[in-house]
Amino acid sequence: MTSRFQWTPVLAAVALALGAVSAQAADKVTVQMKWVPQAQFAGYYVAQAKGYYKDAGLDVTIKPGGPDVSPVQVIAGKSADAIVNWMPDALAAREAGVPLVNIAQVFDKSGLMLTCKKASGVNSPADLKGKTLGVWFGGNEYPFLNWMGKLGYKVDSDIKVLKQGFNVDPLLQNQAACISTMIYNEYWQVIDAGVKESDLVTFFYEKEGVASLEDGLYVLESSLKDPKFVAKMGKFLKATFKGWNEAVKNPEEAAKIVVAQDASGSATVAAQKRQMENVAKLISTAGTPKIGYLEPAAYERTVKVLMTGGSSPVIKKDPGKAAYTHAVWEAASK
Repeated sequence: MTSRFQWTPVLAAVALALGAVSAQAADKVTVQMKWVPQAQFAGYYVAQAKGYYKDAGLDVTIKPGGPDVSPVQVIAGKSADAIVNWMPDALAAREAGVPLVNIAQVFDKSGLMLTCKKASGVNSPADLKGKTLGVWFGGNEYPFLNWMGKLGYKVDSDIKVLKQGFNVDPLLQNQAACISTMIYNEYWQVIDAGVKESDLVTFFYEKEGVASLEDGLYVLESSLKDPKFVAKMGKFLKATFKGWNEAVKNPEEAAKIVVAQDASGSATVAAQKRQMENVAKLISTAGTPKIGYLEPAAYERTVKVLMTGGSSPVIKKDPGKAAYTHAVWEAASK
């Protein structure tokens, strides 16, 4: 008994020391989201809430985005290790001097579409001529401009572009014949506002042949020269994919986790569950070993789309294989 009590404080001190070392050993990762907390990013929040990052030896900070946050500027300023961004914006930034590299592509389909009121006289792309169209900017305008170029429409002369805020007011208030929407978010805001689906016509960029890859993970090219960074981000991807698989499998649980992250208090579980169910449709590889893998053919298709925008292509030069890597994904697969 004497020996036991004599050694307990020593063992306790050792345990505390080991705990401190363990805490210090956690690799820090900061990831910048493209927008405010919502089911669009559920996989990251689920991985955080369920301890998948912690179990991987990571101390992850998820930075929410917003209308005044540019993920490209954040990572260029070295305030994040990785960002969630759409490929058009990422490749345009790369061509402009911010060497972004795609390390994973969770969404393998586009959720972007143009939503129009039939009452405005729009039933086909040919009817867009002469109309006012709501478009998101801040990097989100590139797929739209490419589509207009493909249709042969010139901005201002053939169509009028309304710089759309991140809401659906222009359509509801008849300020625009069509507006930009995502299948998992703004489209349903229109429906929730009382507009019948039968009174709408939608044009999916995916179906129009101008879709580009959305919601990929990007890092700076210089960071990939460090093997420790690649290993760390490999662990991050593995935990993140686990979070996405859980979110797809249990959308209601994912919705509750997302709502808990919403500082504004405006998000509801019902709305986020619906969003998660639609987000899941964009991740055909969920639950498979291929989740997050950027298919070279999909990348090349996106590059081709971005370079064929008429007189104003999104990018002028093909960045080739330098703009993506499978090294981190392969590290995550081990």
